[in-house]
Order: sequence, then C-alpha cells, then structure tokens
Amino acid sequence: MLFTTPQEEISKILVVDDSLLNIMSLKEILRDCGQLYFAESGKDALELIPNVNPDVILLDIEMPDMDGWSMCKILKKDPRFAEIPVIFITGHDEKDYESISLELGGIDFIHKPFSPKTCKLRVTNQLKMRMQNKLINKGKEQLHALVRQVPVLITYWSTKWVNMFSNDYSGSWFNLNNSADSQFTIDQAFPQELSDAIQSKADYNSEQKYTVKCTVDSEIRFYQLFQTPVIHQETLEGHLVTIVDITELKIAKQALYSEKERLRVTLNSIGDAVIATDINGHITFMNPIAERMTGWRFKDARGEKIEKVMPLRDASSKHSLTNPLYLALREQRTVAMALNSELLSQNGQIYAVEDSAAPIRNENGEIIGAIMVFHDVSEAMAMAIKMSHLANHDQLTDLPNRILLQDRLTVACATAKTHGSKVSALLIDIDNFKYLNDSLGHQAGDELICLMAARLKALIPQSYTLARLGGDEFVILMSDISSADLVDNLASKLLDAMHEQFKLKDQLYSVSISIGISVFPDDAPDAEQLIRHADVALYKAKHEGRNRYSFFSDELESALMHRHQLESLVRSALKNDGLEVHFQPKYDLASKKIVGAESLARLKDSSGNYVSPADFIPLAEESGLIIELGRQVLLNTCAVAKRLAQLGYRIPISANVSAGQFCSVELENHIKTALEENELSANLLELEITETALMLDADLTKTKLEQLKKLGISISIDDFGTGYSSLAYLKKFDVDIMKIDMSFVRDMLCNKHDYEIVKTITSLGLSMGLSLVAEGVETQEQNDALLSLGCGTGQGFLFSKPLPVEDFVQFVSKANGGL
Repeated sequence: MLFTTPQEEISKILVVDDSLLNIMSLKEILRDCGQLYFAESGKDALELIPNVNPDVILLDIEMPDMDGWSMCKILKKDPRFAEIPVIFITGHDEKDYESISLELGGIDFIHKPFSPKTCKLRVTNQLKMRMQNKLINKGKEQLHALVRQVPVLITYWSTKWVNMFSNDYSGSWFNLNNSADSQFTIDQAFPQELSDAIQSKADYNSEQKYTVKCTVDSEIRFYQLFQTPVIHQETLEGHLVTIVDITELKIAKQALYSEKERLRVTLNSIGDAVIATDINGHITFMNPIAERMTGWRFKDARGEKIEKVMPLRDASSKHSLTNPLYLALREQRTVAMALNSELLSQNGQIYAVEDSAAPIRNENGEIIGAIMVFHDVSEAMAMAIKMSHLANHDQLTDLPNRILLQDRLTVACATAKTHGSKVSALLIDIDNFKYLNDSLGHQAGDELICLMAARLKALIPQSYTLARLGGDEFVILMSDISSADLVDNLASKLLDAMHEQFKLKDQLYSVSISIGISVFPDDAPDAEQLIRHADVALYKAKHEGRNRYSFFSDELESALMHRHQLESLVRSALKNDGLEVHFQPKYDLASKKIVGAESLARLKDSSGNYVSPADFIPLAEESGLIIELGRQVLLNTCAVAKRLAQLGYRIPISANVSAGQFCSVELENHIKTALEENELSANLLELEITETALMLDADLTKTKLEQLKKLGISISIDDFGTGYSSLAYLKKFDVDIMKIDMSFVRDMLCNKHDYEIVKTITSLGLSMGLSLVAEGVETQEQNDALLSLGCGTGQGFLFSKPLPVEDFVQFVSKANGGL
C-alpha cells in the first residue's frame, strides 16, 4: 500500500469548566470516549494544552476570569492549536450564543443540562473527524515526500496547457517555479523541442511513452516521457506528464555500444583466434579467425563444448590434450597451452598453435566463463626450423657447417670414449682451387664446390658426416670406428674418385685433392684438437706435393707452428715495408756486359737472418698474400729501373709473377700504377711468368697475355722445361723470352739427359723467335756450352749473386765503366 494507517491512538479530551459538578458529569458521560483532562479556568487550560495536545476541547462559555470565547480566540490565533476542534458548553438558550461560538471557530454546541447520549455522540463524532483529518494530513505529507524524492518530474496541465501541479519544488527541472501564486504555460516551462513534442503527442484515448532529444543550456539532453490524459465522465480535464532524464543512461548505452562495437571489430580483425565459453566450456563466442582455423561456423559451434570444436593434440605423439581453458576455469588464473600443440581443424587441416586461456569475471569478481586466444605458429615454426637449418648448414652445398660439425665431433668423441672406439676427421682441400677459381670465375668455382660435395657425399656411408668448413675445405667425420685401416681405405677411395674429370662450362677439368687425417684418441684428446691436427696433416700432404693424404704427427704440428709464425712475419713485412727486393744481373755471355736484371723478393726474420724464398713464397701464395707481395715487388722493380735509367743505364729488369698473381684481375692495374708512379718506360719492365701458371687455362692465358703486351712490356716464360707444357698451346702465347731452368743448366756438362734438354729448349726457343736466358750459370764451361748451343744470355753466380739495391746500382755502374 502507498500509505499505512497508524495504530489506533487513545483520544485526548480536554474539559474546561469552572463548575466541578459539570466536570464530574462529563467525566461520567465521556469515560469511554478517551483520556480526559480537566481545567477549571481558561488560564489553566492554556497552560495545559501544549503538554496534552488534546484531540477535542469542551469549553464552557461563562467562566469568571476568562470566558470561553476569549480562550477560543487565543487558540485560533496560535497555529499550533488552531486545528483543534472546540465544542462550546453553555446553559443559555440564546441563539446569539451559538452564532457567536461558531463565528469564533467552534464546531459544535452542547447545552446544559447535559444529555448523556447527545453529548457523547457529539464528542465521538468530532473525535472521528479529527482522526480522519490526521490520516489525510499524514497521507499528504507522505505523498509530498514521495514526489519530492523520486528522480522524476511529475506535472499536471490543464487542457489549455497551463501548469496545475509540479513536484519541482527546488526549481532544478528547467528552472520551474512551483509557488502557489505562479502560473505558467508549458511553452514557458519547457525547452521548445520538449514542449512541442508533448503537445503533439497528446492523445485523448491512451497513454504515450516516448523519448525526446533537446538542448538545455547548450547541452544535449535526452528525456523519456509518460503522458496520460485525465478523463472524467468522458471529458478531458487535463494532462498528467512525467519526465525522466535519461541522458546519463543514453550516454552510458552509447558508450557501451561503442565499446562493444570496438571490441567486436577488434576481435574480428586481429590476427589471433578468439573463443569464449561459459563456466562449463560451452562456446558463447568465436571470431572469424577462430572459425577459419577450427573449420566451424560460430552459428554451428554456439553451445558446443570447446574440446569438440577445438581438438588439441601433441604434435609428436598425436595424443589428445586437455584444453587449457578448463585449467584456467579450475585454477582461476591465466594459463598457456602446452608446448608442441597442434589443432586439428574440422576440414582435416592441421595447425601448430600457441595460446593462452583466462577466466572471465563479472562485476562482483565471480567467474562466469573463460576466453581462449590462440594463433597459428606453423609458419613461425617452419621458419625457426629453417633458420636453425641455415645456422647449422652451409648455404652453398647444404652440408653441415663448422657449428654443426663441432657439435657432432664432440658427441662422437664422447661416445667413442664410452665405447672404447675411435673417431677420425679427414680434412679435404681441393688442390690449386684458388687459381682455378680466379681464372674461371667465382661462379664456376661455386659450381665445382657443389660437384665436389656431391661426389664426396656419394662415396661415404650415411652414418658418416660430410661438412664444409668454407672455401674449398671439407671434413668427413668417421664416428665409432674400430681401427685406422677403415680411414686409410676411405682416403684411398676418395683420391681414386678424383680421376674422373669435372665438367664446368662445357669443359672437362682434372681436379685433385689433398687429405689430412687425425684419429681420436690416438692423435687428439678432444674434438678441437682433432680438427687442428687434421689441419696439420693436410699441410704435410700439400707440402709433399698434393694429390695425397697424410696422417698427423708431432713433427708436423711443429712445422705448422713454424708456418704460422712465418705467415705472421710475411704479413708484418708487407704492412711495415719490411720486404726487401734484391737484383741479380743478366749478362751477354759473349761480351760479358750487363743486359738486364731480375728482381727477387727477400725477407728477414726477427733475428735479421734471411728466410729462404722457397719457404715464404709458396706460403704467400697459399695465404693469398702473394697479390700484395707481387705489387710491392713491381713498385720496387720499376723504381730501381727508373734510377738506373737516370744514371744512363737503360737495362730492362724483370719481376716474377706467381700463378696466383697472374690470375688476379688486379695485375694489369698494379703494372700500370708501378709504371706511372715511377714514370718508367714500359720497355724497361719484363714479367717472368712460370710455365705452370701459363698452362692453368690456355684460352684465358692467351687473352691475358695479349692485354699485358698492349702495355708495352716483355713477357718471359720462367723455369721452362719443369712443367707439362703443350707445344701446341705454347706457340699461341705472345711471349718474348724463354728462361732455361737452373736445374738443367747445373748438370748439363755431366748429365747427358740434362744437356739434351737444354739443347732442345734452346732449339725450340730459337725456332719460335724467342730470346733465351739461362739460369744458374756458375762456371765458364757452362757459359761456353750455352753459347755454342745458341743461348746468348745468362745469369748466375759466375757473374753475381742477387744484390741489395745500393750494391746492385754500384755494381752496374762499375760493370759498365761508371763508378
């Protein structure tokens, strides 16, 4: 109920009479009507009334000090007591008494002597009316309190839209004034949009409910209105309009919608799959990525268990996995999927997946479901596998690289140590690969590396490892072998397999290899030493002439350490201008005059002793230092030739060009630079090129010689007769001079074969129109013999040993009549 009736109260009756007899009589008559109070004078009554607050007053008119009319006047002027009903008591019958009493505010009249029944009835009626008024007033107060407190504007309007009521007592709604003496129309009270909407929505037959958007104080507000026509006896008497401000609710709904829309767009556009479930694992949401990966449409998956829509299994064992969403629900925390998990789609496609699951909580912190976020890592895993493969394999041949080899070596040695078996490392190097690579080009060199890798791989069992360390170096790892005989057999097999030529650029090339072998635990205590000792053995194989294999020995390791020290010495000399160039004069064998010279590189060790060229020149070739060494020799050669020319001695000086230097693309520029920097005429420079270097690639050699000859220099074939020249190719080469190797000259007078060789070389050179120079002339007899065979020029200790620059300049000056 809207109002509640208070518990019935005991009525309070005040009798004011100066007659004790009247008081006693009324006490008897009214004893059942309520609680009685008595006063014998008006003064006493006025003092008693504030304490008693009677519900009705029986007031005698005639009293000595203050009559009843005077007392009534006083009561009616006091707001606290003006509403208390007053019944006058009198013994007079004059009508004036009754009219005066009513005019003064009395509500009834009791005559003396009292009629008990009438008296009691009159008092009881007034008490009932008093109680009714109290209830009405209390209801009004409750209703007033209610309409003040509700967050709703309640208004009542006449048919002319004049305001009859509003509960906006504080003026907070549209600044309405709700005072009793103020009247305003609906157009004056409300914003125009609101007023127009209310009047246009007026319907005399039904209630209306609608929303209005309007501007209040430059701010957009939203109101929900309930509009009811007030009908009495089929006549419209007015309009009851209640208004609720729903602006905050509207904004909240719009914000919620925007947030939901952003969430929807985000979930539908992110790259991750998202599935949400209730607390029992039944699906409540899936985004498009989840649909694509599971093969399920959301409309079909809604309500299904997540393990049915998203079956997970171990990628290795293929055993089913529990969906981590259940663990997230059970433990009430975020959890990740097990590693190596895969999702089997409904269409049979398999995805490697990573994910996480987390519980969903409501505003009270209670778990109401869970959400699974996962993504396809198939490509990432494939890329990781590929990157791991690339990190451990050679890019050119796809063979294991140094990193993977080291790992396998370590494992193999540990296993061999446990089983009491052996491990062997065969370090393989392609002989003269650098020259072939420089002459044919790096693309052809790479092709040869691949062909070599394929041939080696085909020759070994699958249990062995073939790796490429880089360049032209390969390693074969033989693991868990019983004896070194297996190693020896494999090495022989590899050398024999090289007899078959390789086809490059539609041409066949013969290639040989050198192999260094080390065995664990015989030669090395660990994997690192095993490879290092195989390198020492490879050095031995190359030093002994290549195209062979060698096992490791302690002596070889010492030799390798010496080689490393020598390489450091060469590098330091080239960097710090420590390389020396000596010059050995060439003589006309008949006139004994100097007609030329040969420049020779010389190197001193830390003790000041000269290192044999037979040691450091081959090392420079193998290490690639020969290019810089040759450049410096060219510069020194041209500088000395220029110096002699300035002294009046215009004799050509020859500089040796190694095979590696001859194949270099930089050779022509180095020659031009040396000539230009010294302003030397090209006819004063000769190049001595070994027969072996010329025969590496006949066609390429012919082209290169033509380019060098265009510079104006002379070309000499050095050490002729020691190589394997084909005369058919040799006659194509545009050369000027042929040098007879000292190994033939030295024994030509005591060895018939050497004499015939010198004779043949001389005859061949003369027939080709070449100048001849004999090396190693040490006796006059050799001088005379060479002259008789037709060789007119020679060099050797008979004339002079190689001399330092200053000594050589003085020597030339003296020999030619100078200093």
